[in-house]
Amino acid sequence: MHRVAVVASHPIQYQAPWFRQLAEVTDLTVFFCHRQSAHDQARAGFGESFDWDVPLLDGYRYEFLENVSPTPGVDQFAGCDTPGLRHRLAAGRFDACIVNGWYLKSYLQAMRSARGLGMAVLVRGDSQLREARSALTSALKYFPYRWMLAQIDAHLFVGQANREYLEHYGVRTDSLFFAPHFVDNDRFGLGADRARESGEAAALRESWGAHPRAVIFGFAGKLVSGKRAGDFLAAIARLAKQDAGVRGVIVGAGPEADRLRERVDADKLPVVFTGFVNQSALPACYAAMDCLVVPSASESWGLVVNEAMASGRPVIVSDRVGCAADLVIEGETGFSYPMGDVAALTDRMLTLRRTIRERAVELAGALSARIGQYTCERAVAGTLEALDATAARVAVGAGRRHA
Repeated sequence: MHRVAVVASHPIQYQAPWFRQLAEVTDLTVFFCHRQSAHDQARAGFGESFDWDVPLLDGYRYEFLENVSPTPGVDQFAGCDTPGLRHRLAAGRFDACIVNGWYLKSYLQAMRSARGLGMAVLVRGDSQLREARSALTSALKYFPYRWMLAQIDAHLFVGQANREYLEHYGVRTDSLFFAPHFVDNDRFGLGADRARESGEAAALRESWGAHPRAVIFGFAGKLVSGKRAGDFLAAIARLAKQDAGVRGVIVGAGPEADRLRERVDADKLPVVFTGFVNQSALPACYAAMDCLVVPSASESWGLVVNEAMASGRPVIVSDRVGCAADLVIEGETGFSYPMGDVAALTDRMLTLRRTIRERAVELAGALSARIGQYTCERAVAGTLEALDATAARVAVGAGRRHA
């Protein structure tokens, strides 16, 4: 059994299932670099203090490292500084260390320490080339990143855009292992089914002012400028002029909330705001809407898309959303469109409105088949493949050194 360390920024609802299942098949310890507070969640863009209402630390062994950063947090490179990590890795005598990216100082400390201790280094990130950056920035990054990424023994890529990013920087194919981004598909799927069967979803729709035949388009996420919720409102405004049965719902909170509410009131748009909704209540929200819209300017992946699809809902995403190439099959599970093009977004919403009304059963089948390929089980399988491959390489290398 592999003895594995994982270095993670802080407990995250999307990573906890991966850690739990890895702990069943490896001797796992997770090292967290920062203890996120309810206040930190508000500062991260959620707009209010809260704790997630799903278990984040159950089912696996973990430790919180001492973070000596003068400005602790997970939203800046220097926010996590954990020099004691090397000692903890050495004491654990691990075979391999999995690091969740390289955007924090602690992550570079982990990679450097693990290599110095003779451990295999695996990295699971979700960077993509579609993120907005200047030509100068891209040129300056190319050779340093090419060198750095070549030092990593295995890359756990989460999707097609992430794989293209790694290949752009010269990562070898035999160092690439698919460990997809996922959510707890069963929790969202079963939760959405219960909400529909119990009448909770219908009650939510009624509270949002929608009649039974209305088509509700939803937005879910932090209300910050980069999420471009204003594009969603603009498209709803255009749609409402053509179909009085179209409504919008915005699920989330953040610094843009007041401005967006003022726009809805001023233009008398058929849009309601739910405010922040915690994890346990999200499946019912997805069940109550008919389609999720993600108009973001930049999303390395966009896990709300997984949540919506697992809940049986199609999606419309901008072409800057990293999961588009993996989860969006045009006309089957949803649509993509050029970011910022409200006319194109409106057109996709009109088309999907017809699909929802005319081909609901076919749509449900396509969604189930696609999201079924992006699971915790597949992420664990890819991780084990990478661990086996790196262990074999280490053994070969050791044999050559002693020959």
